[in-house]
Amino acid sequence: MEQRSVYSASDTRSVVEINKVLKNTYLLLSMTLAFSAVCAWITMQMDLSFVARIGLMIAAIASLFAISKFQNSTIGLGLVFLFTGLMGAGLGPLLNYYLNVGYPGLIMEALGTTAIIFVALSGYAIFTKKDFSFMGGFLVVGLVFAIIASIANIFFAIPALYLAINAVIVFIFSGFILYDTSRIVKGGETNYVMATVSLYLNIYNLFTSLLALLNAFGGDD
Repeated sequence: MEQRSVYSASDTRSVVEINKVLKNTYLLLSMTLAFSAVCAWITMQMDLSFVARIGLMIAAIASLFAISKFQNSTIGLGLVFLFTGLMGAGLGPLLNYYLNVGYPGLIMEALGTTAIIFVALSGYAIFTKKDFSFMGGFLVVGLVFAIIASIANIFFAIPALYLAINAVIVFIFSGFILYDTSRIVKGGETNYVMATVSLYLNIYNLFTSLLALLNAFGGDD
């Protein structure tokens, strides 16, 4: 009886801790997404160039290393906002580009589709509590190949390959949403700062790839 009580208390504590990580992750994620959107709007009004976008993205990547170092301190929280702010600011020039070449409503359509995919997949992982850890290796390998193909296409500039890469990226980061949410639910990720960063990157890359695909297939051309 005593041993069973110990196990029960341990399981309950584990569930409470997991729920706390989930709550903190989605709260921080919602705040950083809002902050990122504000930063994107500001740089859109400033009409920054794509060169500035590259600089902002490099700074954002550099801040990731700092987040990893300070993930267990309050400094980490500030760094998450710095990272997502830089990512959002870097998104501004890209959104201005699609406003000029895309069809009316493109950005909102991509945003809505991203939200539907994220809510559906993340909700599925939370409520079914299925273990998607087996997907990790496949997703990483797929992402590496997508990055290599993207670099190669800078030199070859093949439109069909560009669209294929973005389609693959949509599937990869949809898979990462399942994988990363599952890790939180199963107790594999206990740091809500790092969990937030992972989910933010999934949403960000999903959104930008959907923009490219919807722009290619959704217009009148």
